[in-house]
Amino acid sequence: MLALTRKVGERIVIGDNIVVTVVSIKGDNIRMTIEAPKEIKIYRGEIFDAIAAENKQAAVFNDLSELDVLKVLGQS
Repeated sequence: MLALTRKVGERIVIGDNIVVTVVSIKGDNIRMTIEAPKEIKIYRGEIFDAIAAENKQAAVFNDLSELDVLKVLGQS
């Protein structure tokens, strides 16, 4: 992990095509801009965590025995 100190107007460059610029600092809040190619997805941390939790839940094994009801209905 890299920890940097930046002032308003200063930038961080990631790779060749991502630029993070500090726009303003008010108390505990930092406003920044992120310039990146459209194909790079950018999420706030809490949104990313929610997506990851949903994906993990979707991958959990479910009891498929309940689907046997569909077999019975299909035979009617």
